[in-house]
Amino acid sequence: MRVSPKRNIKGSLRNLVLLICCLIYAPIRGLAKRSTRKPKRICIIQMAHFGDMICTTPMFRAVKQTYPNAQLIVIGNAINKQVLLGNPDISEYIVWENKFRAFISKLHSLNLDFAVTTGPDFVGLAVLFLAGVPHIAVPRLEKGSSPLETKPYRLLCQLAYVVPHFFTSYVPREYLRLLEPIGIKTSDTRKYVYYSPEALTSACQKLHLSLIGKRSFTIIAPGTGHKAKRWPAERFAAVAEYIVAQYMPVAVVGSESDAEVVENMMANITHPDVINFGGNLSIEELKAFVSRASLFVSGDTGPIYIAEALGIPTIDIVGPASDTAQPPIGPKNIVLVPPRKKPTLEGFNTRIFDPIETKRQAEATTIEEVTKAVDVLIMKIRHSH
Repeated sequence: MRVSPKRNIKGSLRNLVLLICCLIYAPIRGLAKRSTRKPKRICIIQMAHFGDMICTTPMFRAVKQTYPNAQLIVIGNAINKQVLLGNPDISEYIVWENKFRAFISKLHSLNLDFAVTTGPDFVGLAVLFLAGVPHIAVPRLEKGSSPLETKPYRLLCQLAYVVPHFFTSYVPREYLRLLEPIGIKTSDTRKYVYYSPEALTSACQKLHLSLIGKRSFTIIAPGTGHKAKRWPAERFAAVAEYIVAQYMPVAVVGSESDAEVVENMMANITHPDVINFGGNLSIEELKAFVSRASLFVSGDTGPIYIAEALGIPTIDIVGPASDTAQPPIGPKNIVLVPPRKKPTLEGFNTRIFDPIETKRQAEATTIEEVTKAVDVLIMKIRHSH
């Protein structure tokens, strides 16, 4: 992602102003390291994407299990509010606002006891600090680096409680470490996704009105949020044709931003049992829709974490993404890793990368490797029933 020079300068000036405000305020309010034995109001900021938010849900469950009477406030973008809809572990979801004075005032009024930024987020940390949160935990990257870990962030971290985040380790487990300052120590990384009865009814109606009807089906999601991670659309089409010929119909899903790659995939489809649902499902419907599937195949993209959370077998074509940091892991999950020395897109470092090597890694997985993984998982599914 390229950032315009004007936008970059504006962001730098904003960060400088926030940093100065924090340094002026620090002698008055003190360090953000005052521990609370029984926090009553806890806040978690997760400003990353769809899949990252689902990988944060183990934190929510850990908070509620340890402090069942505490209020848990989650801050993130508007899309992730829909992703977390119905989650009983969350007391309130606040959509992030860039009007900092008003947003800081709002957070101050919550009287938070403890707060976390899940990533190296200077602005999130500054806002929490200026809102007077007495105890803030933030990650410091170990065995890796990220452009997000800026000089202002490293400086401001000295005023908060720093928790090491090991760069190549499993991200949901590293997130959980941020709760250790308030006495929560767990390695339970199970993820949680919920949907409404209305969404299930709507998703099932769309399935039953299609050629899939009431048959078992596989979902293929050819899009990814980071376009550099995408596996070629025509290869997804070949995999879809194989699944239809050997096993079951295929539903193709994608958001409006995936329209081009979905269209390219469908242009290579000949069998009528590959049905395009791209752009036809809300996030709430998508969650329910995924819950009905027998198998989920995609690159490293947000919806695959919905499938993992709902116990649906998955095949993750990670391409240039890390195969250890975040992809679904378990007996129902297969991660296909291309030949490489190291992934070019890792965790908090997905902005600066070698485009040629990234493209090679994205396209290195073969159709045969994916269809073999399909065979393996479907055999497991059949043996489990």
